[in-house]
Amino acid sequence: MSRGARDCLVPDWPAPPGVRAIVTTRDGDGSVPPYHGFNLALHVGDDAAAVRANRQRLQQELGLPAQPAWLEQVHGIAVVDAASVDPVQAPPRADASFTRARGVACVVMTADCLPVILAARDGSVVGVAHAGWKGLCHGVIEALATAMAVPGHELVAWLGPCIGPAAYETGGEVRAAFMARDPGAAAAFAPVTRADGTPGYLCDLYALARQRLAALGVTAVSGGEHCTVRENDRFYSFRKTPVTGRFATLVWRT
Repeated sequence: MSRGARDCLVPDWPAPPGVRAIVTTRDGDGSVPPYHGFNLALHVGDDAAAVRANRQRLQQELGLPAQPAWLEQVHGIAVVDAASVDPVQAPPRADASFTRARGVACVVMTADCLPVILAARDGSVVGVAHAGWKGLCHGVIEALATAMAVPGHELVAWLGPCIGPAAYETGGEVRAAFMARDPGAAAAFAPVTRADGTPGYLCDLYALARQRLAALGVTAVSGGEHCTVRENDRFYSFRKTPVTGRFATLVWRT
């Protein structure tokens, strides 16, 4: 994306050869309040024409030959081959995509959930996952790695902007769900008393993702320093403002 156009986040990671990744921000004037900025989601109530114009501008700024492989995200673990996504058809119901093709952009949209980029060290295949707590808990990262068919030690990962551990308050059921799969997940939950006096936990999605990646054998993990709530002026946050837009995390092979 041209630096003279809009603000964007370029991952600071050991990008494999021929691999590009980018995270959009709210910077732009394509959508009006409460979606003000560069909303890329069609499902949140924003004017559809404005969203499509934003998506077209994104494609042009990135120099992509076609629209990114947009998904209908459902907080699950389904993975699709981005090269098989037909832009004129309804988007597939999935929460991750991968590609071995050049010029095909994998994309997920978020506004507090965690975007996770994976790439083979040799740049031969890339993918991205939408990891809300449900998808993360049930294995969307593992499903993406399996679909990419690359051993964990041959993958590099980057964790994009999500709600940070100081802002993500959850109930005990979230902690219990993760611990049922891995007792070590307890380390990612800090006890807190909620505003109504009931007990809860502060959840660290970044720590949980790193645990899952480590279990897969992925040792090269970057990112994980942003908070969409704290940085709501730059990134959309559903927890901060329930009626809001979505920003996108994209990865592709050049």
